[in-house]
Amino acid sequence: MILGLVDEAVAAGSTQSAACELLGIDRGTLRRWLAQDIGDDRREGPKSEPSNKLSEEERSAILEKVNEPEFRDLSVNQIVPRLADLDIYLASESTIRRILADVDMNRHREPCRPPNYQRPRELVATRPNQVWSWDITYLRGPVCGKFFFLYLVMDVWSRKIVGFDVHHVESGDLAKDLIRKACDAEKISPNQLALHQDNGAPMKHGNFKALLESLGVIASYSRPSVSDDNPFIEALFRTMKYRPGFPNNPFVSIADALAWVEKFVAWYNTEHRHSHIRFVTPDQRHRGDDKKILANRTAVYNAARKNNPMRWSKGIRDWSHIDEVVLNPAAPAKDKHVAA
Repeated sequence: MILGLVDEAVAAGSTQSAACELLGIDRGTLRRWLAQDIGDDRREGPKSEPSNKLSEEERSAILEKVNEPEFRDLSVNQIVPRLADLDIYLASESTIRRILADVDMNRHREPCRPPNYQRPRELVATRPNQVWSWDITYLRGPVCGKFFFLYLVMDVWSRKIVGFDVHHVESGDLAKDLIRKACDAEKISPNQLALHQDNGAPMKHGNFKALLESLGVIASYSRPSVSDDNPFIEALFRTMKYRPGFPNNPFVSIADALAWVEKFVAWYNTEHRHSHIRFVTPDQRHRGDDKKILANRTAVYNAARKNNPMRWSKGIRDWSHIDEVVLNPAAPAKDKHVAA
């Protein structure tokens, strides 16, 4: 019966995992049944209840006790010894946890429940100046333990650096000035741009958030302490700091740091062939020149294959234009549909 239902669900378009989950069996169990050719489900379960099973009255008494005002905000590990101090024994910690789990109450019970941060929503860019990402990184200064701060803004679709500056401090007001200058330079219209950032103090500064609202920029934030939510800017910082020309010694002044960053930005935007945008420069992609460049590469490869087909066992290299870039793609929903 079970195997037939799984086969029917898979034939109707469901995944085997989703069918097994709905039917209450493990995929490993299903594979073992199929390998051993034992036929349908032979699980019988226990023939009798254990002699030490708690009665419904005892279970109800435990639930009532742990939900009393004195205990309802405490963990099970705290409840059991406190009951023992009152000359009360109801059950072991594991038994109480199992009873709480049966009624979906085995959760964080204390008032200081940690917040459940939601994953940032998916941002899709199909053209320049639609999704930006920005962050602040450290640059070593002349005094040990003291740093300069590099503010960097990039366009997610083209990977172009559209704004940067170096300062002595992290500040929401300085960040506000940088974003304003970048928006003016790129001629950003209201409701055109989504800006993704971390949860640092400059990103949550009141003046900074007020600027985004006044410019019609949609704000997007990473989860606290989750660097993977802002991967494009983190990858850019890594490219910068692992370049052969990155100084081994600290920068002697802000002017020195800014001069180096200016050279890096010029190289990155106009010379660096970025691997994730088919090895064109960010400037070429930002201007729209990449379509012609990639089409020409395709023609070159097709001509080479035509001239010497024996050297090509497969198709040519993929030089197609990348039409869409996704920041924080949404997790694929599990297909739980099982045909009846």
